[in-house]
Amino acid sequence: MNEPLALYIHWPFCTSKCPYCDFNSHVREAGVDHTRFAAALRAELAHEAARLAPGASGNGARRPLASIFFGGGTPSLMLPETVAALIADATALFEPTPDIEITLEANPTSVELGKLRAFREAGVNRVSLGVQALSEDALRFLGRRHDASEAIAALELARKTFPRVSFDMIYARPGQSEAAWRAELRQALALAADHLSLYQLTIEPGTRFATEYARGAFALPEGDEAARLYFATAEEAAGFGLAPYEVSNYAQPGAQSRHNLAYWRYGDYLGIGPGAHQRLLLDGEMLATRRHRGPEEWAARVERTGHGGTEEQALTPQDRGREALLMGLRLDEGVDPERIAARSSLPFAETVDAAMLAACIDEGYLEWRGQRLRTTIEGRLRLDAMLPVLLR
Repeated sequence: MNEPLALYIHWPFCTSKCPYCDFNSHVREAGVDHTRFAAALRAELAHEAARLAPGASGNGARRPLASIFFGGGTPSLMLPETVAALIADATALFEPTPDIEITLEANPTSVELGKLRAFREAGVNRVSLGVQALSEDALRFLGRRHDASEAIAALELARKTFPRVSFDMIYARPGQSEAAWRAELRQALALAADHLSLYQLTIEPGTRFATEYARGAFALPEGDEAARLYFATAEEAAGFGLAPYEVSNYAQPGAQSRHNLAYWRYGDYLGIGPGAHQRLLLDGEMLATRRHRGPEEWAARVERTGHGGTEEQALTPQDRGREALLMGLRLDEGVDPERIAARSSLPFAETVDAAMLAACIDEGYLEWRGQRLRTTIEGRLRLDAMLPVLLR
């Protein structure tokens, strides 16, 4: 109960749906009732905080809060006063750590950029920009609403406004060359060399790209071609002092996303808003909570009962061990078997297949570094295929 919490707040609305996106995002042509959704978010936060209030479950002090992350959807479409109110609520209901990290995702559009200073005044101290590309053709293909000049302006403004800046880039796009990718990365890193989140373009079911890809409208780099782009990313990031601390994330020393580290280290986190997920250790049980995905139905549920949850179950020790390994092996630091055992209530040896573990080590995909098990560089490229056979 003394471990710091991470708090995720989901704003589900966007001005358009990107063709590759399978996140819980919704376009509302008629506009958004900001008053209603702000009230619902604050009510659901209060509901969850009450479960962790001093005296609940034998807890005698406010739970520490290490990070708040506004994600979406497009949270920079929120009113700054809503963001300020949620930050004020969270830091009153919990005990903020002295170095609390408060991140808000934003897109490089003029509407959103005009609000960045207001978000900084509201208490946000880290911004994550959805740049995705600095190629005009790529931005059009990806369905983004900004162009390269707006992305560059956004990076420059963010650097002036926030002490910490992260940006997203998508690689393995159709026809993408290694030389062009390196040039894009260098340009972006020169403007905001703090933190980079990297995403390989994949085809997700139910997206517009899934339909277009199925009929052969475009092809994606695969295999060795995609791997070359991945390795090129690490080389370019290293030139600006960023190291890969997770499979898809690079940061300067001390600039790692503390919020996302809570997920990868299998810490407790609250998830507020439509479609949000939550993991919380209470009374010795790890409770997994899922909230209704539809924004209006979620809000109606909150108004009736104080929360929009549709499902909450206690995870088995086996499920907890699997989740902890699934997340932790993404990190460069790897996993500590003692922490896995503590969080899962299951001996580490009972969470992995011993024969497959030995085989992965022999193949050079996993290694022991001191007392920690970690993936090698080659293992990171094969992590998705390796985990299902490794875990018991």
